[in-house]
Amino acid sequence: KDEDFRYEVMGLLGYKEIIDEIRQLRRDFNEFVKLSEERWKENEKRWEENNRRWEENNKRWEENNRRWEENNKKWEENQRVIRWLMVALQELKYAVGVGFEFYTAFVIKYILKQKGIDADIRTHVNLPVDGYKEVDVFCDDPLIVAETSLSLRSIEEAEKKIEKLELAARSAEKLTGKKIFMKFFSVEFATKEVIEFLREKAQEKNIELIIGREIDVSSLFI
Repeated sequence: KDEDFRYEVMGLLGYKEIIDEIRQLRRDFNEFVKLSEERWKENEKRWEENNRRWEENNKRWEENNRRWEENNKKWEENQRVIRWLMVALQELKYAVGVGFEFYTAFVIKYILKQKGIDADIRTHVNLPVDGYKEVDVFCDDPLIVAETSLSLRSIEEAEKKIEKLELAARSAEKLTGKKIFMKFFSVEFATKEVIEFLREKAQEKNIELIIGREIDVSSLFI
């Protein structure tokens, strides 16, 4: 009988351990569920915050796109006006013999006015630096220099003109003690190859280009 009783007690003890394990598992599970719910809520907050940021970014992109479109329209309008000015001034030049430098100065003055700057633009200015350096177009305030060419048929010619412009800019800075505000290079006729070269150099050296028209080099030999 004692032995039977002992087995019964041992069985009850084993059963109790099982019950305790089940209860612990339930507590662990409840704790896991609670933590999962908290994490889910935190993730929902993060998703909401991310969605809000995406919406804000989308608004910014839309606003930036709108501004780019407006700027493109303004740029196209300015280009149309500049082209009109170039044609009008070209006709004026042919009619009254106005020099190409004056034509370039007029276009530069218009570009500056678009920036809110009213400047005194002069042509054929001699800078007393290391002797005398002649500049086709010059402005003291803000400091601007420009070189002009009626036609360019080769990259070699274009390179020499760009070097002359860079020298004029350095001379102007040395004379005035100011930093160059803008550099312009103006050409009335140029081949496609030369125009591409000028655009590369303009981007590299921060030069503003004024190009009249592109010519087909093959037509020069007809």
